[in-house]
Amino acid sequence: MTYAHMRNRDTQHIWHPYTEITSFEAAEFPIVERAIGCVLYDIEGRELLDGISSWWCVNLGHSHPRLVKAIQDQAAQLQHVLLGGMSHPRAIELAERLARIAPAGLGHAMFASDGSCAVEAAIKIAMQYWTNLGQTGRTRLISLEGGYHGDSLGAVGAGYIDQFHRPFREALHPALQAASPYCNQCPHGCRPETCDLPCFDSMRALVRENHQHCCAVIVEPLCQAAAGMRIYPAQYLRRLRKLCDEYQLLLICDEIAVGFGRTGAMFACTKAGIAPDIMTLGKGMTGGMLPMSATLVTDAIYDTFRRRGDCARTFYHGHTFCGNPITSAAAVAAIDVFAEERIIDSLDEKSRQMDVGMRAVAQVLDLSPLRTLGMISAIEINPSAGGAGRARRIAGRACELGMFVRPLGGTIYLWPPLTVDPQTLDRMTGIFLQAAMQTK
Repeated sequence: MTYAHMRNRDTQHIWHPYTEITSFEAAEFPIVERAIGCVLYDIEGRELLDGISSWWCVNLGHSHPRLVKAIQDQAAQLQHVLLGGMSHPRAIELAERLARIAPAGLGHAMFASDGSCAVEAAIKIAMQYWTNLGQTGRTRLISLEGGYHGDSLGAVGAGYIDQFHRPFREALHPALQAASPYCNQCPHGCRPETCDLPCFDSMRALVRENHQHCCAVIVEPLCQAAAGMRIYPAQYLRRLRKLCDEYQLLLICDEIAVGFGRTGAMFACTKAGIAPDIMTLGKGMTGGMLPMSATLVTDAIYDTFRRRGDCARTFYHGHTFCGNPITSAAAVAAIDVFAEERIIDSLDEKSRQMDVGMRAVAQVLDLSPLRTLGMISAIEINPSAGGAGRARRIAGRACELGMFVRPLGGTIYLWPPLTVDPQTLDRMTGIFLQAAMQTK
């Protein structure tokens, strides 16, 4: 099939997510046929470096042989069985493994298929937890401005972003939103080396004034990804954990995007030295090969769902394919790869290399602010350097030069597979630099 033929079939029938239809139909776009490591290959054999890990999930690179074999072996034995009223070995093993590697106390896993579903479960668990304790009316959430937690209605209410969600506003149960710890454009004029987190005052005030009506605080730990890669200090999370304890609020940490090594530690919460009451996982959970997510909770939360006398406290929530044997096998294999190939141990050096390369890009963009956390490096382009329009042009030119990226407003960022080798990482930052120099 020729590219033109495949492109025509695509535009006739596929509705692409987060994509403006009119401009997309008028543009050339990659049609990827296969991938290995950090490289995508289109149907004409052209190579494209995967600069965003195929939407933040392919942490272990494409076609990792250990993951491919685990999927093949499990598919030959058991493809699917429900978890309602029965179980299977791969789900049991995965739940045990997650409990061992997660922050302390998160010993029970509710499986789902994607990040939004995991967040929906987390929100509903938090609400029912308080009902189980006899405290009704605690149904509000507190979140951060700019926070993103998924696209189902409950998740949208928790993380409303006007640009994304305006048509659905009247159908939402909106969270109370504290000011974002927006370090790149600090409204308090603080510098990182002297900052005492005045931005936390907003969160403290919201919790103090509304905790009696709230079930939980939900945040993306250390990096608000969809908001433009807003990376913030670990001290903010530590203060938030202490605040939630003080007012007896549950803390939900949404690690859908940043879990499984992305921040330089297995989990962002671990890097910050805290343990949430509920943690959501997804994206990189299967090495990015298959859709799977999980909501982890503490024993204290799980135990409130046990029957008390004649009062059943069943959590009426689930998904047909939750804990699917094939996705569970892939996730177990991914955890093995992290341990046996010592993925986390290699990340500090790669992070420093990526930061050096992206600093050269920031120099070209009128010293636009750069922030790097683990294997996330983002430049928020100054208005004087072209802002969002320049970001789009850089992404377009980068694609022509051989790397696929997607800007977030005026932010360009690099989010490569964790397994990227030094030479490929240099190619990625070099393409960004060339694209920045060739666009105005």
